[in-house]
Amino acid sequence: MRRKAGIAVAACAALALTGTAGATAWKAAGDSQPVGTWQQAPSPVERTPVAAEQTAEAEAAPMAGVPEAPDAAAAPGASSVPPVPSASEATDEQLLDQEGRHESASAVKGDGRQKVGELLNVRRLLGYLGGKPAKETFRYPGASYVKLHFSRMEMLPGDYVTVSNADGTESYRYDAPELGDHDSDRWAMSVTGDTAVLEMHRGPADPLRLGELLGTLGVDVDRVAKGFSRSEQREQPEEQLTVPGRTGKEESVCGSDTSADAVCYRSSDPVAYTKSKAIARLLINGTELCTGWRVGTNNRMLTNNHCFTSTAEAHDTEVWFNYQCARCGGYDVYKPTKVWGASVLTTDRVYDYTLFSVSNFAAVRKFGYLTLDTARPARNQELYVPQHPAGEPTRIAGSLGEKAGNCSVVDPGYNGYATQSDVAYYCDTEGGSSGSPVLSRKTDKVVALHHFGGCPNSGVRGDLLAAKLRAYI
Repeated sequence: MRRKAGIAVAACAALALTGTAGATAWKAAGDSQPVGTWQQAPSPVERTPVAAEQTAEAEAAPMAGVPEAPDAAAAPGASSVPPVPSASEATDEQLLDQEGRHESASAVKGDGRQKVGELLNVRRLLGYLGGKPAKETFRYPGASYVKLHFSRMEMLPGDYVTVSNADGTESYRYDAPELGDHDSDRWAMSVTGDTAVLEMHRGPADPLRLGELLGTLGVDVDRVAKGFSRSEQREQPEEQLTVPGRTGKEESVCGSDTSADAVCYRSSDPVAYTKSKAIARLLINGTELCTGWRVGTNNRMLTNNHCFTSTAEAHDTEVWFNYQCARCGGYDVYKPTKVWGASVLTTDRVYDYTLFSVSNFAAVRKFGYLTLDTARPARNQELYVPQHPAGEPTRIAGSLGEKAGNCSVVDPGYNGYATQSDVAYYCDTEGGSSGSPVLSRKTDKVVALHHFGGCPNSGVRGDLLAAKLRAYI
């Protein structure tokens, strides 16, 4: 959807989107050692189960208290899953909007993923001639991040490249692929700020410098994803889906924007602040944004089906944890912990969810997790929504003590893609909030998975998701 008003940007978010002097101001930036590696897709990639199309019943669910399984494959289904409202009536035709397009694939209204950058075609080559480590600098003044795509990477064993920000406080290392591996069509992890420095490092495996003689080895960069500056982001239309057939107001900030940086809640509402640590900024295909969050103790993340649906897409998705302001109204942001998406375990168009895992789960386990509420939400139940609206560091809508009329359940049986599948509320959200958890202030559990704007905004009921996902989480 397209919001008519300008995007509200807090002081912290303003700097985060600007990327001045080649780098965002990091808080607790850490050392400059490389921390990343290639995202390797499994071979072959298994077909993602689409829950709305599955015909086989699920098998037994995992027992409570089972130790975490960070990189476990998708759990089998469970035959004892409680019944949920049937999705069989929500056919493909009923998922079409008034102009005959799927809402999640509409060329006019957008796909619900917020645009936060653009793709640029480039041609840069790092070669072996000259006998010294080669280096290329990619600088785009004002960009919020820079992400490189390699069309070719042919290096000698022991050689590697690094992609770093301007001052080296964020750096990722990529080793030479195995000999004969020609699958070099890969994205590097983004670096935050307006500058990426690509450097080749020579290993000891070529004492005769055969690479120079052959002249056939090298690293090609053919595309760059450049994050929008603050001013560019403000001009972008907001991309949130609205309920099919909905007409009239399409604004997701309902009235004045009362959301605030998550850190502003650290003293006044420590529970909400702690819960907000479990959400992540999803950078999809290098230029699009949704929100995701850890569900349960295992390696499980939840977002919307309209954000992505397949393991192949997960492998091109960056998952940023701890992308938060360091001080309320301040200018520093914490250095995010970035991991790759790994496998999609199950996805569903009607209930608009995708459950997936991440690589390097150990690096993000410390940020905690959220739990789906198995009870149906009640009218007037007070809520709060941690999210990444318009690509900003984490914000929370629904402050403690706020009048219930703004961020509370106004309709516990709202029609989404299926009858009474949603919860409606007036909590402030924006493009990029898709996939955010909507939590109850009473239980601090997730009562909805946000997916529609439109005032009221709405999310898929948490109790329905708890039943459908029991076998997986």
